[in-house]
Amino acid sequence: MVWLLDENEPIEDILLCFIHFNPDSTIFDRCVWQQGMQDVKGLMYNPLGNGMSGGVLRGENFAFKDSVDGTYLQTDYRAWRFESVRPARSQEIMLSVLAPEDGKNWHLNVFNEPSDAKKTTEEFWKQFWERSYICINTGRDTTDAAWKAGRNYQLFRYQLACNAYGSWPTKFNGGLFTFDPVFVNDKRPFTPDFRNWGGGTFTAQNQRLVYFPMLKSGDTDMMTPQFDFYNRILKNAELRSQVYWGHEGACFTEQIENFGLPNPSEYGWKRPEGFDPGMEYNKWLEYQWDTALEFCFMILEANRYSGMEIEQYIPLIESTLTFFDRHYRYLAIERGEEELDGEGHLKLYPGSACETYKLADNAVSTIAALKTVTESLIAYLPQESRQPWIDFLSLIPPMSFRKMPDLSSADSLLTISPASSWARINNTEAPQLYPVWPWGMYNLLSEDLEVARNTYLCDSDVVRNKTHVGWKQYNIFSACLGMTDEAKELTLKKMADSDHRFPTFWGPGYDWTPDHNWGGSGMIGMQEMLLQSVGDTLLLFPAWPSDWDVSFRLHAPHNTVVEATLKDGKLKELTVTPSSRANDVKLCLPD
Repeated sequence: MVWLLDENEPIEDILLCFIHFNPDSTIFDRCVWQQGMQDVKGLMYNPLGNGMSGGVLRGENFAFKDSVDGTYLQTDYRAWRFESVRPARSQEIMLSVLAPEDGKNWHLNVFNEPSDAKKTTEEFWKQFWERSYICINTGRDTTDAAWKAGRNYQLFRYQLACNAYGSWPTKFNGGLFTFDPVFVNDKRPFTPDFRNWGGGTFTAQNQRLVYFPMLKSGDTDMMTPQFDFYNRILKNAELRSQVYWGHEGACFTEQIENFGLPNPSEYGWKRPEGFDPGMEYNKWLEYQWDTALEFCFMILEANRYSGMEIEQYIPLIESTLTFFDRHYRYLAIERGEEELDGEGHLKLYPGSACETYKLADNAVSTIAALKTVTESLIAYLPQESRQPWIDFLSLIPPMSFRKMPDLSSADSLLTISPASSWARINNTEAPQLYPVWPWGMYNLLSEDLEVARNTYLCDSDVVRNKTHVGWKQYNIFSACLGMTDEAKELTLKKMADSDHRFPTFWGPGYDWTPDHNWGGSGMIGMQEMLLQSVGDTLLLFPAWPSDWDVSFRLHAPHNTVVEATLKDGKLKELTVTPSSRANDVKLCLPD
């Protein structure tokens, strides 16, 4: 190893060097072996390939004193102590990290001087808080539940911004904010680095709730780490399809390592002989490919909202869509069937409606995802590039519906079915409401809105599993359906103070503490209560209770910003930027 130091960089003030060498066999190597990808290993993206990390702690006027060992709660530690050589009113310590120059040499990357860092940080937060906000019942006593919901919205947005521009996405199970697991579950005798559902493992269904609220909060610049995560592993996802099934398209699984292969535990260590090597041997995750489409949609929406440059992500979107075309044709042929059904549609079987309705035929969550993402891609692409995707759009099968008893009468009402058929139910999600959110196929201007409302109110699975906890989305669904009282009740529960000292360290819910799914879904629901976009129409206060005063600044498609103040149930101020979009606003207050 060689350290490349700047000529003027003093060595004598180095206090401590810390270096970590990866073992010869990393989790990447283990997964490649387990999952039968050895033949293409040299072609794969490997973030652990450089094998080393570390850095330097430095500071003038310090001398080494001693080292001490101890235990804090359940974690052993060693501390290196330094003391001042001469008395001083202030001391300055700097941290440098080792960054790879090439495969062998390393450069000490020194952080900004404290004065520069402070100025940069202050300017970032100033712009951040001016960009977007939701303030409820300002001036009320701090025991006011609605005021707390508004305060906690702000606090959780702050948590998301703390990893605004990291190389890796903010993780759903704590982000940067972790603490000793004994405070969450005393049966987890690990260090504060522990998180349920892994450290380097990303769960797509959970990650989406961290990033969707950034569209309306105007924080699309903070979404690129999540987009880049998928872009980096695109090649590995495409290699999976080629190696296992011999067709094109990127196969992204649900539980995914940061190099694009399934988490080895979810892939399964004890797999039946002859089991499809491309499949996770896991009854929750089998055939669940479509959550990656939500990130494709976010990319297209980031462009529609803010004009973000997304050309580098178009191959990712196209390859993710291509997988569904190629793979379900492949599966039909493997069964000895025609590639398409009698109506010329893909046979999306076997599939999965979220993790809940398994071995599903034409899962509604998959159909809505394919339809919405394809339509959004067509709208983005230049005219000459659209035809293949127009053709693909015609292959997507229609959604299924079913009659369910009205709980308040003897009637049976038409509802959205989670699929045309399924073999079993594993989890407690409500994929039959995904056409409402995130896919927006039903909205307050839809002629068949009642079908979606019936699904929320009458589907026995939906009703039985309703709660505000964790990643549950009922607050979002009710807001999108204009069900104000329901949205209000769920928001007050979801956005209430957590059980920990910091009000927005919610959890563990279904994951861990802090639960960023909990906060992300809470943010989305509040945004949808205040502002919804349907085509070019901006619905203002579509599900907002008239007894909550509020001032907000939120973002909408086409670089639009909406600022409004509601007091005593009356609109007091409204500013739409650009002003040309003011005519697109439709006020939805009761009177």
